[in-house]
Amino acid sequence: MATESDKLRERLNRATAHLDPPYAVVDLTAFDANAAALLPRAGGKPIRVASKSVRVRELLGRVLGRPGWAGVMAFTLPEANWLVRTGVTDDALVAYPTADRGALAELAGDEELARSVTLMVDSTDQLDLIDTVRPPGHRPPLRVCIDLDASWRPLRGRVHVGVRRSPVHSARAAGALAAAIAARPGFRLVGLMSYEAQIAGLGDAPPGRAALAAAIRVAQRRSYRELLARRGAAVTAVREHAELEFVNGGGTGSVAATSADPAVTEITAGSGLFGPTLFDAYRAWRPTPAAFFACAVVRRPAPGLATVLGGGWIASGPAEDTRLPAPWLPTGLKLLSSEGAGEVQTPLAGRAADDLRLGDLVWFRHAKAGEVCEHVNELHLVEGDRVVGSVPTYRGEGHAFL
Repeated sequence: MATESDKLRERLNRATAHLDPPYAVVDLTAFDANAAALLPRAGGKPIRVASKSVRVRELLGRVLGRPGWAGVMAFTLPEANWLVRTGVTDDALVAYPTADRGALAELAGDEELARSVTLMVDSTDQLDLIDTVRPPGHRPPLRVCIDLDASWRPLRGRVHVGVRRSPVHSARAAGALAAAIAARPGFRLVGLMSYEAQIAGLGDAPPGRAALAAAIRVAQRRSYRELLARRGAAVTAVREHAELEFVNGGGTGSVAATSADPAVTEITAGSGLFGPTLFDAYRAWRPTPAAFFACAVVRRPAPGLATVLGGGWIASGPAEDTRLPAPWLPTGLKLLSSEGAGEVQTPLAGRAADDLRLGDLVWFRHAKAGEVCEHVNELHLVEGDRVVGSVPTYRGEGHAFL
């Protein structure tokens, strides 16, 4: 009797039989289901789509056309400018500070872009850099958002849990930066953002590691309580100097928890649309896998082994096994610890290897979401057992933003 995995493999194989691998696909039914499933978790607050996790204009437009989704969190300023100019959005929040002088000059020289793009800052040094590109009085006011560091620092700061982002950690520091921005001509403070990576980006159920999972859950609970109080105080401090349009927080892994924070007005999510393997390690919600890439078997080096051409689509982050792509279909395949996923070939072992012939497909899932798009010029959109369209990735449109 065919399993659900068998049916998915057969469906993907039928849909793409006319294509030559390697290629990547998105199952639109799963993509739309994930977009719908995130909404109730957001508790009625709008979700801003993280473009870094999608990197396809067609799919960004698809999710933004759904009720409850509003605005883009871009990962670079050139990307934000491009998304506004091409009509994808009129509300682009750049998630990271920029030193791109060309993109700043483009932003400062265009009234529409200046109305639609919000820059991220965590220091007055960044304001100084912007002023060197085009000084106040020679540009429209530029929208800025303060990045509040959301990491947890227990034991009086001697321990750091989370990512290394903004130097603005306390409510007092946020208020001081807000006052400095308010005193500067040429800028308008409109938002505050904080990304709790130790909650949103860290799975609390790593397979086979019960002790680590328990430790992660304790740390996440305590971190959340601390951030709830500190973020609320920071918002109050910042609002003494500016009328905030939004307070942004969260990510796919913390949508429900972040939306429960009364200080937060909008949530960010993106990876949950594709459902990469990193989110298999979450208890609260696991998206349906929607994005896959296929490689062809080209060698049978020994019994129990099958080798595909390519496959080394490694995710960013710490150099560990969790960043490797996972051979997904047929089930029962695994990477070799001695070789991993190679740029030009990837040998696979397991009970399914002996059933694979030259030319057969192995379907992989990427560890992250949008990064898969850096390896292909287009994504093939699958509905049922048909490809219903092919849309260019950022790379396919000639853009490598990072």
